[in-house]
Parts: sequence; C-alpha cells; structure tokens
Amino acid sequence: MNSVAGIIIENRKIFIAKRSAKGGMGERWEFPGGKVEDGETDEQALVREYEEEFGVRIRAGAYIGSAGFEHLGKRYTVRAYEAALLSRHFVMTEHTALHWARIEDIDALIQDTMFVPSDALLVPFIKETFQH
Repeated sequence: MNSVAGIIIENRKIFIAKRSAKGGMGERWEFPGGKVEDGETDEQALVREYEEEFGVRIRAGAYIGSAGFEHLGKRYTVRAYEAALLSRHFVMTEHTALHWARIEDIDALIQDTMFVPSDALLVPFIKETFQH
C-alpha cells in the first residue's frame, strides 16, 4: 500500500500536524497526507487529503523522497512531495493541532517518540531539500 506526505516549507519552517487520539499513532505529529486510492496519482491523493483533513487547497510539487516500512505485518511505502498552500482557512477534521516547525524541532519530536515513525524516515530527504 502506498501513501503520500505533503511537505510544505515556508520561511525555513515545515508544516506538521498532530493526529487525534484515535489509532495506533494517535497524538503524534506527522507530515500531513494519506493513502493513495485506486486510480489516483500521488499528486491527486495529496490534494484530496489536504482538502479532507484541513479544508485547504494545495498544489503538489516536486518529489522529495520515499521510505518503506512495515506495519502490522504489511509492507508500505510513503512518498514525500513538496506542496504549496493555495488557501489558508484551516478546518481540522483529523488533527488536534497545527505547527510550523524548524527541522530541529522535528528532530526533537522524533527523539521523544512524538513523531510518526514512518514520517520520521522522510526527514533525511527533507534536510537535503533545505540544502538546495
């Protein structure tokens, strides 16, 4: 199964969101995104997920990197893409908090196990993006 993450970077800060309490990764921070449905491109999935979870429009951009992981005995891949906000009126449906984080803040959240592990695997690719 494939999923996508939209990496929005503004003023050297990255948009992250805190998941609601439900589920195995509840109350952890993540790069927003979600599952790619049958017949969807990664970019279409990102646009849909941001609309469903935050009520905002985005534009999906360049591919950043991907990571494979296993969850409950199944193999998954998460692919990260740059994204840009086209609207800013957030209505949270799946998250309890939003934050613009420095990369060092994300490293600290990972260290404290407060960041979704599969998304943590994307951080090295995002750090490369910062260097360009």
